[in-house]
Amino acid sequence: MGGVVGRSESFRRGPPESKLEAKMVEAMRKRAAEGTSMKSFNSIIMKFPKIDKNLRNCKTIFKQFDEDSNGAIDHEELKRCFEKLKISFTEEEIRDLFEACDIDENLGIKFNEFIVLLCLVYLLNEPAAEQAKSRMGLPNLESTFQTLVDAFVFLDKNKDGYVSKNEMVQAINETTAGERSSGRIAMKRFEEMDWDKNGMVTFKEFLFAFTRWVGIDDVEEEELEEEEEE
Repeated sequence: MGGVVGRSESFRRGPPESKLEAKMVEAMRKRAAEGTSMKSFNSIIMKFPKIDKNLRNCKTIFKQFDEDSNGAIDHEELKRCFEKLKISFTEEEIRDLFEACDIDENLGIKFNEFIVLLCLVYLLNEPAAEQAKSRMGLPNLESTFQTLVDAFVFLDKNKDGYVSKNEMVQAINETTAGERSSGRIAMKRFEEMDWDKNGMVTFKEFLFAFTRWVGIDDVEEEELEEEEEE
């Protein structure tokens, strides 16, 4: 039922906004066909601490590729990053990824945006992500990204590559059956994900919301405060 609402809203807005989104949706549909290990929204929440820890370990890699140490990876730095990690994406694909993840359009990928970008690379090109994982020296990264994919698949009840409001309500209700607050919780979570307010949540939007839920955004704020104190 959630998919019906989602699709009608999506059609009114036209096709996916970019080739990247179309590839992302198709890749997620293929993953959805494999099923998910998630049984409830609470099972996702229980994994927050471990995911948070593993994602924060990416900070070392981020600093390595932020060659001018300005707190953001620009387009040329990203290209060199992909070259060093031997991630085989075309110039167009790299540009699309950069534009998709640079959500505040400040011409630079900040740490939370870098995490989203790496997870999208994992979704779109798992073999390349596997090679990159070993080169980054982060053995837990692949399982972390797989957990995030599983979480999205759990929410995407009709497996169309998007999460609608009704699907989010259904997912929360499965966890908090009988609680009056479940609908409000679902709507709040959905609004946090649906940042373009089109009634549909893509995997990219889910990832950005997730970095906020586990506090990845706070990493940059904490570091800025520390630098100011020094």
